[in-house]
Amino acid sequence: MRIAIIPARGGSKRIPRKNIKPFAGVPMISYSIKCALNAAVFDHVVVSTDDHEIAAIAREFGASVPFLRPKEISDDYTTTAAVIEHGVEWFRNNGIEPSAVCCIYPTAPFIQQGDLRQGLHIFESNKWEYVYSATSFGFPIFRSFKRCEDGGVEMFFPEYFETRSQDLPEAFHDAGQFYWGKPDAWCGNKRIFDHWSSVVMIPRWRVQDIDTAEDWERAEVLMKLIQAQGVLLK
Repeated sequence: MRIAIIPARGGSKRIPRKNIKPFAGVPMISYSIKCALNAAVFDHVVVSTDDHEIAAIAREFGASVPFLRPKEISDDYTTTAAVIEHGVEWFRNNGIEPSAVCCIYPTAPFIQQGDLRQGLHIFESNKWEYVYSATSFGFPIFRSFKRCEDGGVEMFFPEYFETRSQDLPEAFHDAGQFYWGKPDAWCGNKRIFDHWSSVVMIPRWRVQDIDTAEDWERAEVLMKLIQAQGVLLK
């Protein structure tokens, strides 16, 4: 049985009520719910939340909210894995054994059904513990630097100062959209970023982490450009 769990607590600090704040006219979380439902690969699409308003909006858009998340896993320090583990254990305690559990973030307005299906296809090879969305860095990370307290700068990898950008390896990062995982991997807190995981590559123009007000504004601009170009998110 395949289960999608969308973790959406109510206590967002940097962007208050982020998970249900209107984005391009609808609550942000609705994009993740609709994509999960329309992908037609899940037996259950569940929102894990501690918030009654989020729960009501989730149900309005077709997700189920069979439980409210307890306070001890609803604070700023709770990990995603802990939330997914709680969801897995709830299903097991209610006589349902998941075969695959996909965590879908509630702030992923550019998520596509085809990417979810591709992730499932890779995951069902049974070779991987996790399969998740990823994208490439737009510039070689080995040429990155930090700002020092005195206002100067310092390279993270000074040994690559003389290396041409085109000679450096390409690096990738989590796209923050979805994560297929084996139930026991989630419950065992098995690290996602390791050799037992594989990825679905997402183009950089369709990836935007949304943690700050600036992130939100950039995502809104990107959505307007996508809509203006007639690019359909499916």
